[in-house]
Amino acid sequence: MERARPIVAGVVTALVGFASSFTVVLAGLRGVGADERQAASGLLALCVAVGVVSITLGLRHRMPIAIAWSTPGAALLMGAGGSFAEAVGAFVVCGALIMAAGLVPWLGRAIAAIPGPIAAAMLAGVLLKLCLAPVHAMLDVPYLAGPVILVWALLYRFARTWAVPGALLTAVAAIALTSRPAGLEVAPVIEITVPVFTLPSIVGIAVPLFLVTMAAQNVPGMAVLSGYGFRPPLRGVLLATGAASAVGAPLGGHAINLAAITAALAASPEAEPDPSRRWIASVTAGVSMIGLGLCSSAAAALVLLSPPVLVEAVAGLALFAALGAALSSAFTRADGREGAVVTFVVTASGVTWAGVGSAFWGLVAGGLMHLLVRPAQAASLRSTLPTDSA
Repeated sequence: MERARPIVAGVVTALVGFASSFTVVLAGLRGVGADERQAASGLLALCVAVGVVSITLGLRHRMPIAIAWSTPGAALLMGAGGSFAEAVGAFVVCGALIMAAGLVPWLGRAIAAIPGPIAAAMLAGVLLKLCLAPVHAMLDVPYLAGPVILVWALLYRFARTWAVPGALLTAVAAIALTSRPAGLEVAPVIEITVPVFTLPSIVGIAVPLFLVTMAAQNVPGMAVLSGYGFRPPLRGVLLATGAASAVGAPLGGHAINLAAITAALAASPEAEPDPSRRWIASVTAGVSMIGLGLCSSAAAALVLLSPPVLVEAVAGLALFAALGAALSSAFTRADGREGAVVTFVVTASGVTWAGVGSAFWGLVAGGLMHLLVRPAQAASLRSTLPTDSA
């Protein structure tokens, strides 16, 4: 039984990763114009891409390199709008940018140069609208949302890892009791969308998706692995995830990356006391994710039976922790807080200008504010430093 421990950990990693955020993915794809079949195809593409890259990197490096889809990126898509073909074009560009970050050292340094509070504030602004969904659901469908939120709160207190999966199962039960799930399509769906490349979609979707995937997933993912004593080559990880993202884009997948939240489930001693065997957990998670992808059509169809606000409520509950972490990173330090506030407000506003969404303009506005107040802050800091006396 002890030898099977990393296998069990891998299955749990996949189940938690899928159940806790697949509703976010479906809501995000629908937000950029995907229909039911395109959204199901996108979820399948992401599951397969996550599985293949997890298996490949785990076997090659013998490390628990857990891969996941970009949950913050999917949340970003919800307010993007536009045609799905244009969004697919942006997904391809995002994958190319991730690969470029692995190939071109200065690009990676440029991403790292974005002030942390501003990047976190952009993510918080993106997540805010979705995290308000449970409140709206309690007003619109209290008989459905109430049990979901109650189960989530109780499990969050006593078994935090299973809080979102438990809320999802409660939502499924509520849907089954109040709907007539006739004729659900359960066979895997593959729907190819020819990408269309436009400047507004590249600037408004591809660039923010790339930035949030790097800042909110790949960087924390490397930090988690490093904390457990694993240092996989970042270049290889970025090349593999970027290529898989670009290949999966015409099928509807938006982006994959290093796992950040579920990474610890495969890399920690709880998965396997022997660090040299923990790669089994991430490889098993990859195999399990491919298996879960075969159920993507049924998951997408079931979600469509429920009120949209209920699906968004489950997705919002899944992102509460991410919102809290982003807000903390954005506003804890007084230094640079002005730029973070501007970024958060503009991003959360949801405004679109010149066909470009608010996430990009929030980053621009916050960056300009940061540059504006930085000299004054530096001067203020120098005035508080003690001076040498003769």
